[in-house]
Amino acid sequence: QVQLVESGGGSVQAGGSLRLSCDASGYSGSTYCMGWFRQGPGKEREGVASVNNYFHTTYSDSVKGRFAIAIDNAKKTLYLQMNRLKSEDTAMYYCARSPSWLCGLSVSEFQYWGQGTQVTVSS
Repeated sequence: QVQLVESGGGSVQAGGSLRLSCDASGYSGSTYCMGWFRQGPGKEREGVASVNNYFHTTYSDSVKGRFAIAIDNAKKTLYLQMNRLKSEDTAMYYCARSPSWLCGLSVSEFQYWGQGTQVTVSS
């Protein structure tokens, strides 16, 4: 049973930085795609960044150049480094995993989800 546990969220002022972590367990197979998604108040869940087992990364236009996704396969941990945060980045952030290496930023491409970690950016 795949389990994903996010951590690292919190409150920060605009312009600041946070690093999110996602500890993964219970999976098998060498191919995968893992991603970060977010859902703000009253908004739909949207893709932020993803990375596959070939280390190919995809970013949404809204975070490109500010956020960086990385994975440590030895630790089975996914990271999201968030820099130059803006108030519009405020949201619940979710980690997700797909057993396929082929993926982008669509919610429907991912099968397994964590419970989320809250990020609040004050201006």
